[in-house]
Amino acid sequence: MPVDNLFNSPESLWRGFASDNYAGIHPEVMAAIAAVNHGHQVAYGDDIVTAEFDAMIQRLFGEQATGYPVFNGTGANVVGLQAMCQSWEAVVCAESAHINVDEGGAPEKVAGLKLHSIPTPDGKLTPELVVLQAHGFGNEHRAQPKVVSITNTTELGTVYTVEEIRALADQAHSLGMYLHLDGARIANAAAALGVTLREMTTDAGVDVVSLGATKIGALAAEAVVILNPTFASAMKYVRKSAMQLSSKMRFSSAQLIAVFDTDLYLRNGNHANAMAQKLYDAVSQIPGIDVGEAPQANALFPILPADVTERLQENVRFYVWDHITGQVRWMCSWDTTDEDIENFAALIAKEMA
Repeated sequence: MPVDNLFNSPESLWRGFASDNYAGIHPEVMAAIAAVNHGHQVAYGDDIVTAEFDAMIQRLFGEQATGYPVFNGTGANVVGLQAMCQSWEAVVCAESAHINVDEGGAPEKVAGLKLHSIPTPDGKLTPELVVLQAHGFGNEHRAQPKVVSITNTTELGTVYTVEEIRALADQAHSLGMYLHLDGARIANAAAALGVTLREMTTDAGVDVVSLGATKIGALAAEAVVILNPTFASAMKYVRKSAMQLSSKMRFSSAQLIAVFDTDLYLRNGNHANAMAQKLYDAVSQIPGIDVGEAPQANALFPILPADVTERLQENVRFYVWDHITGQVRWMCSWDTTDEDIENFAALIAKEMA
């Protein structure tokens, strides 16, 4: 079937709450791709669009910052961490961290790094939790802790405040370690906190950021942002060896500019967060559902009866988060609409009746 016919079919029109990765490309990002799709430009990042991306990174994060477009979030995390660590060193992270749970072992397989994970009640590390794994320095029998990695927003939908990030950075630096921030949903965090990207990264002491654009309206466009110049020299080599160097980089750079050099990331982040709050408010009125904590960003984690979940999933896609407790995850996106929320809430009410 021709693609244009496929996407005029009813099957192409369904909408769900499984992941903000399910949403399409934002029209402003699509326009940015089209705008640079003419003529020839030097490959592998030596083009005029990527030069503008470089300038944008310095405007957003400070004059010392350098940016490196990559294809995806896992790639951003892996090459960023690889640039920060020697092969005998390790990364301290939350047990629920994406690098620990959802990246197919890529940090270990590709970067060769040991992950020291820590159980957390809400997906967030604290200085008190970090010390559970930040030990054994100088012990040749233990992978040496070198980086603390956090995610904002976390995999459990929670948000680190600027003060919490600063406390972790101060602790890491006092131990001779560094702080990495997985920013796959950094736009949602910035919108929730009402702060700039610089305030929650550079000014808070973060050393390296994985800058996520895909979940907020881009296509295969993420970046590693080096805030600590110590790691800049390694990045060009680890990006290539990890197969994350794009030949036609202008198309990745154009998307990152469209998202972050305007207020698009904040508009989209605020919208997704607001839709999650609206869904929370609507579902809170339905008897029999443990809707959980109010969303801090764009994710909800309610607990449903298993039979209700099964029936709902026949019509709307979303993921079961914990099969034991019945907890599910509902994720709102930059293109979630009021109608989506109303229809889903009505369906939930019907199935719970």
